[in-house]
Amino acid sequence: MASTISMPPTDPSSSSTEDPAAKAVNKRYEGLITVRTKATKGKGAWYWAHLEPILVRNPESRLPKAVKLKCSLCDAVFSASNPSRTAAEHLKRGTCPNFSSVLRPNPSLSPLPISSLASPSVSYHHNHLESTRLLSYTSHTDNNNNNVGLTQHHLILSGGKEDLGALAMLEDSVKKLKSPKISPGPALSKGQIDSAFDLLADWFYESCGSVSFSSLEYPKFRAFLNQVGMPAISRRDLSGARLDNKFYEAKDESEARIRDARNSFRKYKMQELDCAGLIRVPFNECHCSSNIAHVFAMLEDILNCSQVLQMVVLDDSYKGICIEDPVAREVASIVQNEGFWNDLGAVYALVKLIRGMAHEIEVERPLIGQCLPLWEELRVKVKEWCAKFNIAEAPVEKIVEKRFRKNYHPAWSAAFILDPLYLIRDTSGKYLPPFKCLTHEQEKDVDKLITRLVTKEEAHVALMELMKWRSEGLEPLYAQAVQVKQRDSVTGKLKIANPQSSRLVWETCLSEYKSLGKVAVRLIFLHATSCGFKRNWSLMKWICVHRHSRIGLERAQKMIFIAAHSKLGRRDFSNEEEKDADLFMIGSEDDILNGVFTDAP
Repeated sequence: MASTISMPPTDPSSSSTEDPAAKAVNKRYEGLITVRTKATKGKGAWYWAHLEPILVRNPESRLPKAVKLKCSLCDAVFSASNPSRTAAEHLKRGTCPNFSSVLRPNPSLSPLPISSLASPSVSYHHNHLESTRLLSYTSHTDNNNNNVGLTQHHLILSGGKEDLGALAMLEDSVKKLKSPKISPGPALSKGQIDSAFDLLADWFYESCGSVSFSSLEYPKFRAFLNQVGMPAISRRDLSGARLDNKFYEAKDESEARIRDARNSFRKYKMQELDCAGLIRVPFNECHCSSNIAHVFAMLEDILNCSQVLQMVVLDDSYKGICIEDPVAREVASIVQNEGFWNDLGAVYALVKLIRGMAHEIEVERPLIGQCLPLWEELRVKVKEWCAKFNIAEAPVEKIVEKRFRKNYHPAWSAAFILDPLYLIRDTSGKYLPPFKCLTHEQEKDVDKLITRLVTKEEAHVALMELMKWRSEGLEPLYAQAVQVKQRDSVTGKLKIANPQSSRLVWETCLSEYKSLGKVAVRLIFLHATSCGFKRNWSLMKWICVHRHSRIGLERAQKMIFIAAHSKLGRRDFSNEEEKDADLFMIGSEDDILNGVFTDAP
């Protein structure tokens, strides 16, 4: 074996003055010994009486390697990272085979239900049965003490009836024939009922709304409890003091875990940044596609605390945790990996780029003629991002083009061509529509949309006017007047001085384009933005149901907290509703990569 378990000497730190890891292990061991010594009363006394801290030593160097907890009832060994959770899983939930026998004595053996027999020698049968029962009990006791048990002789009843077990089976058959109803399950002791009730309550609280209180009074559920030998359960049993105790227990454990985690982090963050805050982390139900602000805040905090996190994983207390916790070791390796920070910086820069453009669009509310220039601006910025962080361009461009095709509308191209704001000066000095910026398919979209927006009689005329507009454009003086920009006093950005000039040009200088002018005025002033939102009401449903009652609202909040605390303890961050949805969506494909960009309305 790589290590051996042995009891430490009186001064365990004397042999490990050189090794910091051994010091951390010894410190952890001494802390557990102190806690166990002081836990003579209170909520932890019940499990410290059966859990004993021990040191795991290296067989070669004899230095302490890890701290474990040993169950004195079954000699099982566990991690010492969370004694209360170990006690709850091993002792309270019935994993330890000897814990239940310590809490309550074994019930005495029940005599077999044998009816009196009509026989001339009743006293003989009575004495014979009593001696048989005494002989059986003596044999059972001696066998438990590992002594040689008394051998029971074959019992013979008068009248030719043999074997008391057969007689009992006969009586049971007669009773079943007289009353064919389903008999209740075997009678449980009070300790067994309490233990089963605790497990049922834990399951109910951790389900957090998936199971309603009314389900406890469902007839078939009550029939099930009766069949297994448990009494009926009411709503009051689970919504009163038991819920409060479970909530405070989970709250105490959660606060202790938070204190342990943040003390080291705050110490080094105070040294580096002169402030003692924590990293903002989105809640478990947060969907990155619709709540990118929470994820962006987390990325920003992690990047700002990069030096702090690297100092934390080098601390002796954290090294002691890494000895026993594989997740802590994995986190330390990630924090110390330079590639992780480069990738994180790239993700942060990309999210910041897209959020910045989305914010500008949301504030300025661009017209549909600006959609194509905005997408081209995005392509340029994404290429610069790929070059800066050494990212392959092909996969990223594929995602951008896929999102563009999903959101594209033919009106974008038509408005872009008809708006004098986007006229381009050619070598001859003319200001012409930017047809060269369109693809062949987009040019076809312009023709189709214009013919669709006019009557059938005007369709041919509109296309002829479009050809003339393409070849002649607008007079340079008027084109320059439309495209005049001035700096915004608030944002400092250059903006069009007179946004209405595009419409005025079509109504005055370009009045000869009768059909095309009507289409242009109709298109170029359409806004391209819209707003939508998504909400997940999985947890808020309980709050809404109990919102009219202060006590009911408080109970719902406590159950939500208990369920979240239980998931954290199990390291289960999944969503039950998403699991159910995945079950019914087997065979479909999710577009994960495209979730970076906003969905089309």
